[in-house]
Amino acid sequence: MPHTMSRMGDVLAGFHAVWEFESDSVLIRYERGIRTPRLFQALGERRIPLAAVEEVTLTPGKRGSVVLRLRPRPGADPLMDAAAGQLREGSDPYRLVLPAERATLAEYYADELKPLLTESGPEPAERWLVAAPEAPLQFKAYDGKASFDGTSVQFRWSWTGASSAKWKAGDQSWPVADLSGVEWRSPEVFEGHLRLVPREGDSTRPAQPDQDPAAVVFGLGYGPVHESLPFAAAVLAALCTRGPVPVAPAPPRRDPADIAERIRHLGELHQAGLVTDEEFSSKKAELLAEL
Repeated sequence: MPHTMSRMGDVLAGFHAVWEFESDSVLIRYERGIRTPRLFQALGERRIPLAAVEEVTLTPGKRGSVVLRLRPRPGADPLMDAAAGQLREGSDPYRLVLPAERATLAEYYADELKPLLTESGPEPAERWLVAAPEAPLQFKAYDGKASFDGTSVQFRWSWTGASSAKWKAGDQSWPVADLSGVEWRSPEVFEGHLRLVPREGDSTRPAQPDQDPAAVVFGLGYGPVHESLPFAAAVLAALCTRGPVPVAPAPPRRDPADIAERIRHLGELHQAGLVTDEEFSSKKAELLAEL
């Protein structure tokens, strides 16, 4: 007879989150508040099937606390796979920090969970078991705006931040069907970025993300973790669940003021010698055609 939680529906409240224990999952509700990590607030609520969990641990924390933590199996949660170990300890959505006086209760729940994890083991999951953040999603990077509608990723370059290489390439649209992966490098480290990996390998791709039309780069205040990581996770999850690609509707007409501003910036690049006469004429014609 399979082991089940002895008291289904019990809750364990810690700092920044409340865990509710069910027979086959743990429902995590993240609190809202100034001190709550912004990633937690963005996630709101997550149901973690026990089949997605490899291990549960209870360890001493800082300043008179204990930490109850679930370790997800590789391939079970697109958010953690996209993060690839880059999250700071305080922003780990699988950690529940509790006052030390609740250690006995936390130990009880850890002991209750452990027998339920033996069936899944440490093997990588064959499919996503934890739901990814839902599209549509968007965020502002240093050199452009990224948006994802569930079927394709759009990059619209910023005239103040995008490199001349990206301006030459023009705004980008990447259907999920054309992608094989997504690389997220935290904005909290040097050269943070989000980079798409095309399904058809291209050996000519620029080494630097700021030169690659398949990437947006982060900067101070641009591409924060709580916006860019859920975005990367949603794209990553879509790569494994895509169906027939729907016919995209015709793009809406651009704001004439925006087009004029882009043409002016293109002219500045041309005068600076960063864009050839042919490239200037061709790109200008493309922009005018969007009116």
